[in-house]
Amino acid sequence: MQTHTYDVVIVGAGGAGMRAALESSSRARTAVVSKLYPTRSHTGAAQGGMCAALANVEEDNWEWHTFDTVKGGDYLVDQDAAEIMAKEAIDAVLDLERMGLPFNRTPEGKIDQRRFGGHTRNHGDAPVRRACYAADRTGHMILQTLYQQCVKQDVEFFNEFYVFDVILTGDPREDGEVKAAGVVAYELATGEIHIIRAKSVVFATGGAGKVFKTTSNAHTLTGDGMAVAYRRGIPLEDMEFFQFHPTGLAGLGILLSEAARGEGGILRNASGERFMERYAPTIKDLAPRDIVARSMANEVREGRGAGPNKDYVLLDLTHLEPAHIDAKLPDITEFARTYLGVEPYTEPVPVYPTAHYAMGGIPTTIETEVLRNNTDKVPGLFAAGEVACVSVHGSNRLGTNSLLDINVFGKRAGIAAAAYAVGAELPELPEHPESYVEGELERIRLGSGSESAADLRRTLQEVMDADAQVFRTQESLTNALGKITELRKRYADVSVADTGTSYNSELVEAMELGFLLELAEVVVVGALARKESRGGHFREDFPDRDDENFMLHTMAHPVGEGQGEAGSRVELAYKPVTVTRYQPMERKY
Repeated sequence: MQTHTYDVVIVGAGGAGMRAALESSSRARTAVVSKLYPTRSHTGAAQGGMCAALANVEEDNWEWHTFDTVKGGDYLVDQDAAEIMAKEAIDAVLDLERMGLPFNRTPEGKIDQRRFGGHTRNHGDAPVRRACYAADRTGHMILQTLYQQCVKQDVEFFNEFYVFDVILTGDPREDGEVKAAGVVAYELATGEIHIIRAKSVVFATGGAGKVFKTTSNAHTLTGDGMAVAYRRGIPLEDMEFFQFHPTGLAGLGILLSEAARGEGGILRNASGERFMERYAPTIKDLAPRDIVARSMANEVREGRGAGPNKDYVLLDLTHLEPAHIDAKLPDITEFARTYLGVEPYTEPVPVYPTAHYAMGGIPTTIETEVLRNNTDKVPGLFAAGEVACVSVHGSNRLGTNSLLDINVFGKRAGIAAAAYAVGAELPELPEHPESYVEGELERIRLGSGSESAADLRRTLQEVMDADAQVFRTQESLTNALGKITELRKRYADVSVADTGTSYNSELVEAMELGFLLELAEVVVVGALARKESRGGHFREDFPDRDDENFMLHTMAHPVGEGQGEAGSRVELAYKPVTVTRYQPMERKY
């Protein structure tokens, strides 16, 4: 076992983690710990753009952006956080431009902007061009740009180190002060345990899309940061809200960016009807993602789906000029050719909703400080990006607000973590902080259990796709919870064929499965309790939004076996939504 000491340790080297590192490393001694080489982080998969009210192409302002974010999130957005994000969006884009990010340009040389779902002018009268973009590779360009700047600034990276535990000086569920003291990491190359001590810890580990079978998320998005914090007694906020992106390649889930619709793509059913005109007559195909995804799923359920099994709809780009497609959408059209054998110039592309983004996560303040309950902070612990819930997305994230979120709140996290570390003493470590991780790894690696992690993961993902996806009911969620409970019990008997210590990916995936099972239970329990439909959470048995009873954030706390809701290990509490200027109203487009 090795021990390292820093002022700040950042867990995750995607957009939020590296943006935090750029701020922190210029102020305090900083290390970034990543399970992947940084440029392989999932930020690189984001395609369509990063929004800001630059008004380079059309009239726009940050207040319209704020309102669209609040309305798009079905009024569960904390409005103080949304205002900060929309205001700071402009500088966030310009920061990246100054770092060298190659945005598309207008003929006048300004940053070009395209339309995206839910972004409107003057509080909803028409779609507005607000998304700054680099073809359909915007996330890739952001990731490369931030990594180049981190290298320039001599940021220290621990690559292919898996953080399996966070070190706290006490239990956040009990009285008394609790501080962050570091993390416990597993080095993939050697199998060695590393204790990384720090005054500040920043979680920027991304989402948990692999809890579902059909997902746009990479294999590595297993909710590590969320689950690690939750196991140590940190609550998780609004986990029942999961976004299903409308245009995943049918049957595969590989993402086709919303940019395709922003550039003029049209969704059609089997008869060629532009069906979004029935569901969102004002902005049609550029309605928010939750509305478009449900509309697509409904077309299929009512028998208007395309294909031999009538199980998808069609994204039509055939009316666009091939030169325009090549200039603005080169990657996603190549995906259609490669994975489905479809030529987008002349054929519509089969698409269906795919699990895409977790609106919930580790609760934070607008300064990215992690909360242990509705009001109290954990000194020295911060979170930013998809792993966090500052609640700028509420119950449904607008497209392009994710790349904005990681830059605005990643920057804030780096500044806040460094400021805290500069004025703090290094906390004392609890006795044997590595013991939990060592025990779990050895239990799985050397155990004689009969269960396969791959089989359990496959079953979990199938259950979540079947019972907790776009449409949910009391019956489906109860069924899902029962199966997850059974899978958790079987997980105790999991073992691996590879007992080696070097690059044992089977062992790592077995550990990640534990995180997925933990989070699946939280998602389903929260969804069972929320007897309304709002944003990405749609209950067919409660199809209306219920502001009287559920205009609240869900806070899920870990408890003992069978002590929580519906016999689970999850206890629910609720937190008020911060409302500043925009009172809830009916959400129409």
